[in-house]
Amino acid sequence: MSFARSAILGVGHYVPTKVVTNHDLAKLMSTTDEWIVQRTGIRERRYIEHSGIGASDLAIPAVDMALEHAGRRREDIDAIIFATLSPDHNFPGAGCFLGDKLGLHGVPALDIRNQCSGFLYGLSIADAWVRAGVYENILLVGAEVHSTGVEFNDRGRDVAVLFGDGAGAAIIGRATSAEQGIHALKLHADGSGAKDLWVEAPASAYVPRLTAEMLDAGKHFPAMNGKQVFRWATEKMPEVAREVLSIAQMGTDQVDLFVPHQANLRINQFVGQKLGIAESKTVHNIEKYGNTTAATIPLGLSEAWREGRCGRGSRVLMAAFGSGYTWGGAVVIL
Repeated sequence: MSFARSAILGVGHYVPTKVVTNHDLAKLMSTTDEWIVQRTGIRERRYIEHSGIGASDLAIPAVDMALEHAGRRREDIDAIIFATLSPDHNFPGAGCFLGDKLGLHGVPALDIRNQCSGFLYGLSIADAWVRAGVYENILLVGAEVHSTGVEFNDRGRDVAVLFGDGAGAAIIGRATSAEQGIHALKLHADGSGAKDLWVEAPASAYVPRLTAEMLDAGKHFPAMNGKQVFRWATEKMPEVAREVLSIAQMGTDQVDLFVPHQANLRINQFVGQKLGIAESKTVHNIEKYGNTTAATIPLGLSEAWREGRCGRGSRVLMAAFGSGYTWGGAVVIL
């Protein structure tokens, strides 16, 4: 059997219209614009406009943009991979809700829970499916609604200022030229740091899964050991970036665009400096959107493509690190 290389055929993105600035958050908790910008690089983020909008809803316009970019139609999609830590509901998966909303009845839908590394984990699955000839046009989505799941007070401040809502999508299919495609992709995880960034409850490990005491203690909101996450991210992102560049037999000087996960501007700048990649080649959109977790890489790539910062034939390096801990990297020629 011959194995075809897979490629990103098109990308799209969408963010809600509601802009929430650091000054807006300062009215709800003890913080300032200066404090947030200095520590994260974030100035504003997007939130859903009203109740009833889920991750699958944000995905729809991103999907349609990606399809148009790829020259495909909704009915061409033969598999859905949905990366999110904020599904519309606890179950069933957001991919099933999205498939229904797209009119793709009978098309398989797989949800994956790899947080900030979700898009790269999903890209690995799509790559394997295409190369094995299982599916031809795979929809890979990263979408999040964080604004309904963070705590807008002093207890939740350090986490609440970081996250925003948004979606990114990509159509993965067979490469159309010898150079195009996914040239290297590596994934990693280390559960020893799982509780450095997590939501403790509700949990099937507890009986009952959720109690009034847990709610009072804020166990249903994200908790983070920021120093540990920063330390791991600044170590593992450059490490995996070098790993995939080595597999692709490519030097950093050959990279046309670096798309890192958008968790913290300082982390991305530090990683770029470690790799020796110029700031002009690095995607930074955290200032506008905050951390949209699984959506950050496809959102950043989609914006960069439409801004003319990359195009067909561009060599793109991607790297992500997040809760789990999970991390990964990829080298793609568009």
